[in-house]
Amino acid sequence: MRATGAKDAVSVLFIEDDEVIGRHVEAGLRSHGYAVAWTRTGGSGLAEAARLPIDVVLLDLGLPDVDGIDVARQLRDEYPDVLILILTARSEEIDVIVGLDAGADDYLVKPFSLTVLLARLRAHLRRRPPAPAGPGEPVRIGDLTVDTGARRCLLRDQEVELRPKEFELLAVLARHPGEAVSRESLMAQVWDENWYGPTKTLDVTISSLRRRLQTAASATPEPVTLPDLTTLRGHGYRLDPPGSSGSGEVPPEPS
Repeated sequence: MRATGAKDAVSVLFIEDDEVIGRHVEAGLRSHGYAVAWTRTGGSGLAEAARLPIDVVLLDLGLPDVDGIDVARQLRDEYPDVLILILTARSEEIDVIVGLDAGADDYLVKPFSLTVLLARLRAHLRRRPPAPAGPGEPVRIGDLTVDTGARRCLLRDQEVELRPKEFELLAVLARHPGEAVSRESLMAQVWDENWYGPTKTLDVTISSLRRRLQTAASATPEPVTLPDLTTLRGHGYRLDPPGSSGSGEVPPEPS
């Protein structure tokens, strides 16, 4: 493992076992001002993530010791705010879906150009929220509260743990309750206005967001009212206040 780059640069953990790709990407990142820690196995990558302050993880899936999907899941569980980009030769749609559902924010198929990788990094980092200067006004829809200033999602008094993109997507929809928001607008606001990757990213994130909200609602001791996350085929999504498009009440799990 080598760590290189300026002290205050964006810190990148690069997990890649291919020597040629590793040296090329490391040099390119370093030349553009990123601080880079390059490891060649999943185990050493997880160890470096625990040791170093990391902003971004670039993750190969075909690692010699462990599948990169398992590494992605562990990184997302332990470091929810870290930006994870998968770099892999696996190009089937199911591989993309599995990678994104494991917690990755983006998926880049090899071979890729360094300029595209750098552009994706800039786009994601530009979209990541800065440290808030002051708390924003929380939005409450039914029993769900979305506090963008504190980056918290609450179901009554229960914290709902969301991945960064899930929270940002919910925040956009919550700012426009009952209004249709197009796929293009959601991709632009949550990912990047110049996004040209698979829009399946949006669908996977929506599905994961639904599951997390339903799981949190089912865990409450009393019934709660959730907004309805409505799919608008051919257009986008809408966050409906409870009762406006069917019941948003979720009963507790039977004892």
